[in-house]
Amino acid sequence: MKALELRVGKTAAKRLESEGWHADLIDGLIGASGGPKWLILGRMDRVLIADLLAGRSRPLDAVGSSIGSWRHAAMAQPDAVEAYDRFEKAYLAQSYRSAKPSVPEITQVALWLMNSLLGEQGGHSVATHPWLRSHIVTARGKGLNAQRPGKRLIAGMGIAALGNAVSRRTLPASFQRVVFAPEQASPLRPLLDGFDTQYVGLSEANVFHALMASGAIPYVFEGVYEIEGAGQGAFWDGGIIDYHFDLQRLPRDEVWLYPHFSNRTTVGWFDKFLPWRADQQVSVDQLIMICPTDEFIASLPFGKIPDRRDFGNIPESVREPYWQTCVDESQRLADEFSELIHGSNPLAGAIRL
Repeated sequence: MKALELRVGKTAAKRLESEGWHADLIDGLIGASGGPKWLILGRMDRVLIADLLAGRSRPLDAVGSSIGSWRHAAMAQPDAVEAYDRFEKAYLAQSYRSAKPSVPEITQVALWLMNSLLGEQGGHSVATHPWLRSHIVTARGKGLNAQRPGKRLIAGMGIAALGNAVSRRTLPASFQRVVFAPEQASPLRPLLDGFDTQYVGLSEANVFHALMASGAIPYVFEGVYEIEGAGQGAFWDGGIIDYHFDLQRLPRDEVWLYPHFSNRTTVGWFDKFLPWRADQQVSVDQLIMICPTDEFIASLPFGKIPDRRDFGNIPESVREPYWQTCVDESQRLADEFSELIHGSNPLAGAIRL
């Protein structure tokens, strides 16, 4: 049984056929929202940053929302593998005092996780990395969605969800996309067009809060209400707008790599609840997607990868060893990815999009 699935668009396939896998192959990197689902990708991410991209000589635009931006922050550390080890250990060990933890308690754990990831100098490394240009995507709430957790925010989210069910084009009335990126980086068009996108210069002073905002799920943990360079507001999880990103809007004539936890994507967070938009397979010329096969996922305990529902559905004494087993099994993804990038056929086993 193969663990790794490789899905490649036409433009990307031509590039791979002519050049093979090498450090400067890709132009961009995507990191999706997904909470604990990232655990299945961590071992493969280590191969990506420490092996494939080692020795890269040109800038790489790394666009992430929520946990995707946190993964890119780990990649930007001087010793990225050690940063992943540290973050993975903390993530697996997170614990809550109550069966139904409050927003403040979850926020405190999230702050501890971020401190575990960045340490004392990690923010500086993200902001000044020589070639990894982190684009940290957040969503600034408008109107009722600019409130702290409470009845008004509940109403605002409900209105946004109803509007989105009619058309995604209604969502900019409720949220503005705010992207924290190095000042020397050009706007990513058309990928991050729309939603009145505001670019804010990424600096050591705002990395921590930008990353916290990018993962701030409303009602789960607190938003961030002021970020250096962006001013005041209610900054929420970037996945509200860009859950898995609109891959049809990738920059043309470029090749983008998407390590993902599924071969299906959902553009925005509210789309998760709409069967006609959720879990769609996409065909994009510029895309290289690497993800676990359905058979691999089915072989895991409970027949699935870790997700946020595990906190409420699985006792902590069961959840932690279950997640650890999934992490251990994900080494197979890393091994197969390593074999692929070092093998004689750069498109071995590829599904052509």
